[in-house]
Parts: sequence; structure tokens; C-alpha cells
Amino acid sequence: AQITQQGKFESLHRDMIVGFGKWEFDPMDLENPFPNNEGSVHLWQGDQDLLVPITLQRYIAEKLPWIQYHELKDTGHFFPYAEGLGEAFLRAFLPEK
Repeated sequence: AQITQQGKFESLHRDMIVGFGKWEFDPMDLENPFPNNEGSVHLWQGDQDLLVPITLQRYIAEKLPWIQYHELKDTGHFFPYAEGLGEAFLRAFLPEK
């Protein structure tokens, strides 16, 4: 229900505009917004995503080493709504004891 709350195809349409549209900047030119390690940037990618190529996210994470890359096995584009993944997100942000 959350995925389609804006209309059946609206969420996918917006994702495709971002993914295939022309941007005003080159993402590879981004600088680390937390050069003093006072924060972090996380990039999450489902390995079965049919909209956003996994090779693209791997490339970005390799070229921008200040990004913490998380590749999620057996998940697709709407992985935030998959059962149990909320816990994985929280664990990434909480310090281990």
C-alpha cells in the first residue's frame, strides 16, 4: 500500500526520471560532505533491482570511497518495504558493542 499511495505507477515514474533524466551536475564530482568524519553517507542497493543497475552503484561506491555501500542479497528496487530489512538499516547506523 505504501508503494502505490501516490498512484500505481507514480513512484516508478519518478524513479525513472531521476535514473534516466539529465542532471544539472555530475554525481562523480560530489565531495565528501563529512570530511571530518562527523557523519556518513550510505548507499543501499538490492542485487535484483531491475531499474537501477547494480554495476552503477558499485562503480559509484568504488569511485567515492567516503560512501558506505550496502548491497542487499535477493532484493529488488522496493527493498525498503521488504520484511526484516528495516532492522538491517538500523544496524548499519548503530555502533556495534
